[in-house]
Amino acid sequence: MKDQILGLHHITAIAGNAKRNYDFYTKVLGLRLVKKTVNFDDPETYHFYYGDKVGTPGTILTFFPWENIMTGRRGARQATEIGYSVPAGSLEFWQDRLEKHNVIYNKVAEKFGEQYLTLLDPDGLKLELIVPKTADNREGWETDEIKAENALKGFHVVTITTNKMQPTADVLTNLLGYRLLEQHVNRYRFINDNVENANLVDLVEVPGEVAGHVAGGSVHHVAFRVANEEILLQYRDKIKAAGLNITEKIDRNYFYSLYFREPGGVLFEIATDNPGFSVDEPVEELGTNLKLPAQYEAYRASLETTLPKIN
Repeated sequence: MKDQILGLHHITAIAGNAKRNYDFYTKVLGLRLVKKTVNFDDPETYHFYYGDKVGTPGTILTFFPWENIMTGRRGARQATEIGYSVPAGSLEFWQDRLEKHNVIYNKVAEKFGEQYLTLLDPDGLKLELIVPKTADNREGWETDEIKAENALKGFHVVTITTNKMQPTADVLTNLLGYRLLEQHVNRYRFINDNVENANLVDLVEVPGEVAGHVAGGSVHHVAFRVANEEILLQYRDKIKAAGLNITEKIDRNYFYSLYFREPGGVLFEIATDNPGFSVDEPVEELGTNLKLPAQYEAYRASLETTLPKIN
């Protein structure tokens, strides 16, 4: 199984104000900032990585915070919802906490036999806190206000909204090793059996839905996990043979990546476990230092002045 897709690796989204994004995800939701770096293509913009203690694949939500970016629009051809696993019995805690911090949310509902709470982050990104049917034994990051019995554990499911479900389903099942688990009306849930967590993708089919617009409060891409570069390149051959355009291997410092767009329009990435987030700073210091790709190290003094102060 190690030579196959291992569920979700990370999800990357777009935000506006950097400090507002940092405050919400670390102080309200209680995630750890595991890496503070910059956008490879726009070094005057941060790239934040939030997750668990060590940045385990399947827990990592990343953001490009562009100041004054226009607000996106949810719609078809997009990843529209990010579902986090939370402990049983914690939803009341989260509802009270969201109210305390004036976060927009909907009261507890249920789908596929799982209770969940929907909320919007400050840019309008749609998140769900879900109590999974199967016990999730991952350890969430604890803060002074959020202890283990309530802490977010990592991803549970990502939802893709599409005009036509089958082409995307074919990529999930034929190329990425998922299978259809269950269906309710126009929502189809796919599971990757190679891992126990962060292994679900929901496809919501809405034939008449207008395409969304990726901007502030939108998911930029969804990354799937493989163990190493050898397996990554095997998937490159497999996806290319299926007639999809895919990039060359790209070094992202903390993992190696390939990118391709699935037929429904969503940008997919495949990313490796290696080398991990402790490659350039110890676990105890993750997220406390500004880490720069080698090509931007010469501009450190300027970037440290230009980039917004977040803490």
